Amino acid sequence: MSTVLFWFRNDLRLHDQPALHAALASGATHLLPVVCLPAADEPTPWGFARVGVHRRAVAAAALRGLSASLSALGNPLLICQAPPVTALPQLAQAVGATTVVCEDIAVPYEQAEVAALRAAGLQVRTVWHSSLLHPADMPWPASDLPGVFTSFRQKVERAGITPAAPLPAPTRLLPPPDVPAPVLQAVGAKEGAVRIQQPAPSQGSDVRSSFPYGTPACDGSEAAALAHLAQYLARKLPHSYKATRNGLTGLDYSSKFSPWLATGALSPRQIYADLKTFECDHGANDGTYWLWFELLWRDYFRLLHLQYGAALYRARGLSGLPHAPHNPRGFERWCRGDTGQPLVDAAMRELAATGYLSNRLRQVAASYLVYDLHSDWRAGAAWFESQLVDYDVYSNQANWLYIAGRGTDPRGGRRFNPIKQTQDHDADGSYRRLWGTA
Repeated sequence: MSTVLFWFRNDLRLHDQPALHAALASGATHLLPVVCLPAADEPTPWGFARVGVHRRAVAAAALRGLSASLSALGNPLLICQAPPVTALPQLAQAVGATTVVCEDIAVPYEQAEVAALRAAGLQVRTVWHSSLLHPADMPWPASDLPGVFTSFRQKVERAGITPAAPLPAPTRLLPPPDVPAPVLQAVGAKEGAVRIQQPAPSQGSDVRSSFPYGTPACDGSEAAALAHLAQYLARKLPHSYKATRNGLTGLDYSSKFSPWLATGALSPRQIYADLKTFECDHGANDGTYWLWFELLWRDYFRLLHLQYGAALYRARGLSGLPHAPHNPRGFERWCRGDTGQPLVDAAMRELAATGYLSNRLRQVAASYLVYDLHSDWRAGAAWFESQLVDYDVYSNQANWLYIAGRGTDPRGGRRFNPIKQTQDHDADGSYRRLWGTA
């Protein structure tokens, strides 16, 4: 008997799962699917939890759905309340495995996890599958990625590069190995199983939320993700996406794919494939094109990480600017939504209450922290990491660098005038009244 460990990371789905397909084709006779939950109290350098209550709730829902799907295929998900470097070597030793297969994540924290497993003696095979387009399909090596997104998009489109078709979900799995009870206890399997069954907090059903993750329609599971994609297309909302995407409230002003993309409960290649079918049936327009455009932005941020790696996490980013100043009191007021700037305060109150915020308001709030409160952009990035239900490490880091002028953008920073943004996007004050700042 030989066993391969499959370590779920930010890919909590069965459809379009190249890494899982690789594990099933590895020649092993048994498969142990496992996930390792982050510590609930793991802090950031800024003094708050790295994963807040909203993110934990959405991830738990995704894991409940994944666990049910795997159980239906006869191989339940092992949920460990222990870090990977602790849990996976113990499990491998217990079941006689030497290989771990997992998603490749090109970020320092996640790369360090893989390095620690290899240092512990495990063979780790990583498979890239979080982007729409595979890096190997690009007409240049990662080191030659165009320095601005527009050039990247134009070159991709001129080259006619399109995504591979999404893989179907497996209809059968290899059987699970027997894991001794003392090992299950050591990796916190009982505690992990209990933790993902915790109900969503009451904030998840806040009627003001633009993504009420405590409701069935916005549940974090793969099934809910695929249902959301289907209804979004059935209602022909892609046709109006470009016109409505800068809205501030409501479920339909943007696609709302991002929370499921963030946990990997939804594949970008599945979105693209279904969108192309939609265009064949109902026609293409600026709205459908803009969904492709946004998915390309998401890819670009991933490719930036392959190009620059840890440099994106330095205080100065990719720039020659000095270290950013920090204003601890201003930062605390910003987190609370108590800066005195009504639109920014409304945005930060929505974020704290619901874990969601429109893209427009993310930009406005980030700009205000950096340019008006003179606070370190990394603190803001960490707060978004803690709070956002659709936190994506690649996009979050790159967007904050973009705002702070420490990324690849040649304009050297983006300040959003909150007064003008209020006039353009909340002239009637409805959003500010909704969050008690008008």
